[in-house]
Amino acid sequence: MVEPVRKAVFPVAGLGTRFLPATKVLPKEMLAVVDKPLIQYAVEEAREAGIEDFIFVTGRGKSLIEDHFDHAVELEHVLKERGKDEALRSVLDCMPGRVFYTRQRQPLGLGHAVGCARGFVDGGPFAVLLPDDLILAEPGCLKQMMEVYRETGGNLVAVEDVPRAHTMRYGILDVVEDDGRLVRARGLVEKPAPEDAPSTLSIIGRYILGPEIFPHLDRHELGAGNEIQLTDAMARTIGEVPFHGLRFSGKRFDCGGKLGYLEANIAFALTRDELAGDVRAMLKEYA
Repeated sequence: MVEPVRKAVFPVAGLGTRFLPATKVLPKEMLAVVDKPLIQYAVEEAREAGIEDFIFVTGRGKSLIEDHFDHAVELEHVLKERGKDEALRSVLDCMPGRVFYTRQRQPLGLGHAVGCARGFVDGGPFAVLLPDDLILAEPGCLKQMMEVYRETGGNLVAVEDVPRAHTMRYGILDVVEDDGRLVRARGLVEKPAPEDAPSTLSIIGRYILGPEIFPHLDRHELGAGNEIQLTDAMARTIGEVPFHGLRFSGKRFDCGGKLGYLEANIAFALTRDELAGDVRAMLKEYA
């Protein structure tokens, strides 16, 4: 019997330097796509997948994230008084279940950030969602992963094929079996040069991990970029637990960069009945 995943970690301590000056005081995770911040999309995806505990690994200057997932008493009062019921629902619905915050005091990489959450998740499986990777999917990417995880157990990551020239941007799987949707890996390499990459199958920002990861993270060994890499710790668990990658059904937008962020705004606007027609008409003016 595979233990269900009820906890999710959101590493949100990054500085967002690629979006300066917008992110000088605004956390990059609070950048809006249409009318929701990136972090809210990630939280809603996790909630849809059955997550009950939401753990945010924050840093300095991230208090707006905490405020966003809390009551805004004055705003709620005004909206209620003015009969703006839809707006009030949108404010109240953004709040998840049980929320916890812990701080990553040094920018030592994704592996270090996940390690900071150990006290909240140690002892059972947990999910990790990177808000920069915004995914348009039905059902959500994490829910798709949960369905597969119930069959595979172990560590499971979302993957997609990338151009070989881009392998140095991602963690890349060394694949043993591949049925076109689910792959089994015997290893993974963080940001390999194209000529050294064992495949072009990259990990994107969705993970389901077991507690076996933490002893390896606790070594604080530095990897690519002189950071503690989550992929390095995951690679060391291969042989201890199964390791699979899922080609999810959906479209991923890299909102850590300007082009991906702009594309995400267009794509998500086109899913909205009240916006789609006007957006298409607007785009024709720029064709």
